[in-house]
Amino acid sequence: MKCNDFSLKVFVEDTDFQGFVYHANYLKYLERARTQFLIDNQIFQLNADGFFVIKNINITYSFPARLEENLLVKTDVQLKTKARMIFNQTVENINTKKICCEATIEVCFLDKISYKPKAFNKGLLELITHE
Repeated sequence: MKCNDFSLKVFVEDTDFQGFVYHANYLKYLERARTQFLIDNQIFQLNADGFFVIKNINITYSFPARLEENLLVKTDVQLKTKARMIFNQTVENINTKKICCEATIEVCFLDKISYKPKAFNKGLLELITHE
C-alpha cells in the first residue's frame, strides 16, 4: 500500500556544523511520515489496547541533504502478520530527485499488559489489506 508523501524543509536544528542533515535526523523524518500515515487514517498510537514498537530498522544513506533543502519522504507499507508491518521508505530531495536515504522499518504491535504481540486494530488491518 502506498502512503501519502510527506514533505519537509531542512532547518538549522537538523544539521551538523557543515550544514548537512545529521544522520540521526533522517530517522525523525521517517517517523514523522509513518505517524502522519496513522493520523491521516485516524489510527491512534496511544490507545487502551497496546502500543507500536520498532522491531528492526535497516537504513542506507546515499546522498546528504543540506540546510534549507526541501525533502520528500515516500512510504509504502505491507502487512507481514496481523501484528507486524514493514514500511519501505525513502527520503529524496524534491528539486534534484536524489535519494538521500532508504530504509526498511519493521513495526510491531504489543499488548499493553503482557508486552506480547497483538493484532493491529481492525481499521488498520482493513486499510492495509484492502488498498
